[in-house]
Amino acid sequence: MNEQATPISASLSDDERYMRLALALGHRNLGHTWPNPAVGAVIVKDGIILGRGWTQKGGRPHAEVEALRRAKKSAQGATLYVTLEPCSHHGKSPPCADSIIRAGIARVVSAMEDPNPEVSGQGHERLRAKGIAVDVGLGAEEARRAHAGHITRIVQNRPYVMLKLAISADGKAGLAGRKQAAITGETARERVFQIRAASDAILVGIGTVLSDNPQLTCRLPGMFERSPVRVVLDAKLSLPLANSVVATVRETPTWVFTSPRVSSIAEEILQQKGCKVFRVDESGGRLDVEQILKVLSGQGITRLMVEGGPTVAASFVEADLIDEAFLVRGEKPIGATGIPPLEGMPLDALTGRLTLRGSEKLGVDTIENFVRT
Repeated sequence: MNEQATPISASLSDDERYMRLALALGHRNLGHTWPNPAVGAVIVKDGIILGRGWTQKGGRPHAEVEALRRAKKSAQGATLYVTLEPCSHHGKSPPCADSIIRAGIARVVSAMEDPNPEVSGQGHERLRAKGIAVDVGLGAEEARRAHAGHITRIVQNRPYVMLKLAISADGKAGLAGRKQAAITGETARERVFQIRAASDAILVGIGTVLSDNPQLTCRLPGMFERSPVRVVLDAKLSLPLANSVVATVRETPTWVFTSPRVSSIAEEILQQKGCKVFRVDESGGRLDVEQILKVLSGQGITRLMVEGGPTVAASFVEADLIDEAFLVRGEKPIGATGIPPLEGMPLDALTGRLTLRGSEKLGVDTIENFVRT
């Protein structure tokens, strides 16, 4: 799964092992560094790790600065392994490339060039201009997976979209009348919480909110603070104030997307409760999902997990906006009266566009991971 780093193997070269460590470090805050990417960095000299760093919550300090802070003066003449090109522009913090130069780093091993036009090779060139050896490309494939949210936001102006579907043994997603069904066991639910924890935001439709009153948080020991922003699609702005996603908005942010035609009074009431409200156009009787993704990108969201019901899931599939899918398959059937996972379309409308990366047993259930290639 893309939220887990590959274990470090003793058979790898020194460069490969240190890059794997940097990738593992970057995963520590995956989902909590937006709008910045979750980068990892390691500083090594004479086979000794002098400093480790990863992008901090909210995107600052950057991983390289954290590693340099820990290495201190011993970074002189060392090698820096980093999962993404060091920044070269002045943002809310000074360029990491300048910090690397001042520290006296002799060599930089960078997994990939940053597609951000404000960087895009300039960080590497600045280092080379100061006589620092720069190697680019080691661990690039895994780095692209780790930074998929950042890449998609920069290149396509939208978040990387992950869809989670729970499917019964007979291919159903819920009971008749769109009532919730317990499809998977505890082990599978814990995995879903882990995926949520590595997401910037989680999106559902108003139907799911009204029928299930979900918390949409990471309910694992010590993980609640890693809960993503909750996004609700509500064209009529009918979200009850007593609902969990509104009642707990001070603990976990809730953003609501609605239509331009709804009452401004209803919007003001939700805003007073602490929710953010965004108005987007409707397309084919539904809120325009492409516009929603553009707004989320503008807010800094890079990784979006879609957990909506069959209607919301189908709208993203129909628009061909799913980059990765997690299909959690339960062992028990629901029956002929159950509802399908995608409204008005077969499941292969999703899986036929993606490639199966792998599957895993989670207790009695199975999770399949599909990705866009």
